[in-house]
Amino acid sequence: MKTLLLPSGATIPVLGQGTWYMGEDPAQKKREIDALQLGLDLGMTLIDTAEMYADGGAEEVVGAAIAGRRDEVFLVSKVYPHNAGRRGMQAACERSLRRLGRDHIDLYLLHWPGSVPLAETLAAFESLKQAGKIRDFGVSNFDSAAMQEMSELPGGGQVAVNQVLYNLKRRGVEWDLLPWCRERAMPVMAYSPLESSADEQRRMLGNPQLQAVARRHDASPAQIALAWLLQQEQVVVIPKAVNSIHVRENRAALDIVLTAQDLAELDQAFPPPRRAHPLDMR
Repeated sequence: MKTLLLPSGATIPVLGQGTWYMGEDPAQKKREIDALQLGLDLGMTLIDTAEMYADGGAEEVVGAAIAGRRDEVFLVSKVYPHNAGRRGMQAACERSLRRLGRDHIDLYLLHWPGSVPLAETLAAFESLKQAGKIRDFGVSNFDSAAMQEMSELPGGGQVAVNQVLYNLKRRGVEWDLLPWCRERAMPVMAYSPLESSADEQRRMLGNPQLQAVARRHDASPAQIALAWLLQQEQVVVIPKAVNSIHVRENRAALDIVLTAQDLAELDQAFPPPRRAHPLDMR
C-alpha cells in the first residue's frame, strides 16, 4: 500500500476505509465487521471513524473488526468540538479507546471548528500525545482561513492532516486549501469520495464522460472517481463500503492509472474551481 508522510515522520496509507453510518443498525453489524475485515485482508489498513458516528456505535464496530489484529491498523477517530477542551478531550478519547479496544489512536482529529478556543484544543491534543494515547493529531472540515489561524498558535505546526469533503463534483478545496496544505507537506483526507446520498452518487457516477473513461479501463465509474482522487498529490481517500464487491472494487481502484486524456475529459465533465468557494461539509 502506498503511503504518505505526516509532518511527524509517521506514514499514513493513501487508501483506507470509512465508517460513517456504520453501527446504526444492529442487524447490519456482522456485515459491517466482515466488510472492514475484508478491507484489512486486501491491505486497506487505515480505518476512519468518529465518536459522533452512531454515538460511538461505529467505533464499536471497528473495535470488533480489528480484534486480534490491532497492530495492523492505522486508526483514525474524531472528537466532537464540544469535547475539545482539556478535560472533555481526555474523557472523550478514553471512551473512544474503550470502544475501539485499543490503547492508542494513530490520528485523532477535531471533527469541525467549534466554540472551544483552538489554543486549548491544541494543548489538549498535546497532552494526549505526551500520555501516549494518540500518536498524531489533526483537524477536519477546516477551511484555509481556519488552518492559517491554527498554524499561528503554539502547537499548530504539529497538525498532521485536514479531513475534508472532496470528490470529482466538489473540487472547491483545490482553489486555496489544497495548495496551502501541500506547501506544508500536510496530507488532506478526502471523505465522501463518491458523494454521500444515493441521489448525489447517481448524479455523479451517471455522468457520460466519467462512464466513458470507466469503459476504457474496464472499470466502474466509482473506481475511476476513486482513482482520480488517488492520483491527486498529498491526498488520502477513505471510501465506505459494506458490500464485499464494493470493498474489492475500492481496493482495485488504487491500481488504475489515469492518462492525460482521461484527466482532461474528467476536468471537462467536472471543472476545477475558478474562484474561491465556501468549504463543502457533510
